[in-house]
Amino acid sequence: MPTAFQILAAMITPAVLISACGTLVFSTSSRVSRVVDRVRALADQIERMGQQGVAPVNILRKELFLDQLKRLSRRAMLLRSALTGFYVAIGLFVATSIAIGVVAITNLEFSWLPVVLELVGSAVLLYGTVLLVSEARLGVTSTLKEMDFVNELISRNEGKSVPKKRA
Repeated sequence: MPTAFQILAAMITPAVLISACGTLVFSTSSRVSRVVDRVRALADQIERMGQQGVAPVNILRKELFLDQLKRLSRRAMLLRSALTGFYVAIGLFVATSIAIGVVAITNLEFSWLPVVLELVGSAVLLYGTVLLVSEARLGVTSTLKEMDFVNELISRNEGKSVPKKRA
């Protein structure tokens, strides 16, 4: 039978992974907040555009905004799935700790249970991190598209003469 120290030492690994998941939950929640803020900002800009005339630049800008809204929707779904995964992983790691203690105390032949719980929790944690990578790539793609739009506006305006200020 393992000593109390060995049991507690075995329970450390799930605790470290719980902490890692907590950090990922925090950062993912921040990312969700940024997506929500960006959606609200785009909604305000679209509303203001509706009050302005229909200029060719506004048509291009509207296309950009609609593309960004689609990407933001996808990002929100990826972040939601990642958060769900991290919370499930936390639950599995807590269950692993409990299973380690129960198996050690009862001497039942379920020593495989904590290993399975830990492996499944680790797989779910990996899944959540893959989702975060996908979301980050989508965010960068949106930023690059916006930069392309700004560059297009600049190149269109370079040919126009800028009116001189009068004294």
